[in-house]
Amino acid sequence: MSVLDNKKISFIGGGNMAQALISGLVACGVKPELITVSAPSAATRQQYSDQNMNTVDSTADPKAAVIGADVVVLAVKPQVMREVVSEFADALDSQLFISVAAGLSTELLSSMLGDYRNIVRAMPNTPSQIQMGATGLYATDNISESQKQLATAVMEASGLAMWVDDETHMHAVTAVAGSAPAYVFYFIESMIDGAVALGLDKEQASELAMQTVLGAAQMTINSDDSPAELRRKVMSPKGTTQAAIESMQANEIGRQIGEAMQACYDRSQALSEEMK
Repeated sequence: MSVLDNKKISFIGGGNMAQALISGLVACGVKPELITVSAPSAATRQQYSDQNMNTVDSTADPKAAVIGADVVVLAVKPQVMREVVSEFADALDSQLFISVAAGLSTELLSSMLGDYRNIVRAMPNTPSQIQMGATGLYATDNISESQKQLATAVMEASGLAMWVDDETHMHAVTAVAGSAPAYVFYFIESMIDGAVALGLDKEQASELAMQTVLGAAQMTINSDDSPAELRRKVMSPKGTTQAAIESMQANEIGRQIGEAMQACYDRSQALSEEMK
């Protein structure tokens, strides 16, 4: 038996992240008829029928979606959150709210909801769209263990879910997971460009680079060795890999990655301040 059995789950906002999470929930066995999506756009609501999820209920009225729900996932842009939640702030009962809005603290969201406290903050990333996501979660003190299990189950339907015990750590989650797929895409892009410069055509370079990154990531997950040890095992003394790694080290690629993550962290903090 799953903690999601017979739970009514509503999504406020029907964009890409909501679609990703709903796809994961349905794939994990949640009955589509227990899921409701509230979105103002008729075109967005129609997408659920187009994706063969026509038993997912959709509505333009967020209040109707919130009433009777066990879990409400807030998947709208943080800039419009205050306006959206004002439409159902008088319909709160005991629903568990999970916010996936970047930079929006639980304290601020609670104030928007009239000091309602059943709130979990989540930071998923775009691979959630293929159920390969990585999500950081933070709960306010009044969230029970059963509610944490429920929030975990909702987010694990689309990949890994990991709790942090300090809300400020959500900025670090953003740096290492939320924004990080873009770092990997940039690395793959650079590998492709490099291979083309060395004589391969674009299709060859793309397929080889993407499969290599996929394989290396899966090896890291499956192996008992650390990434550093796996790297050392690929490097033969005075070989081709050593030459490549020494070039990266000489150009301080590791330091540059750390600085990029720090920039992401700092911007995440700044966005949180701007939301106040």
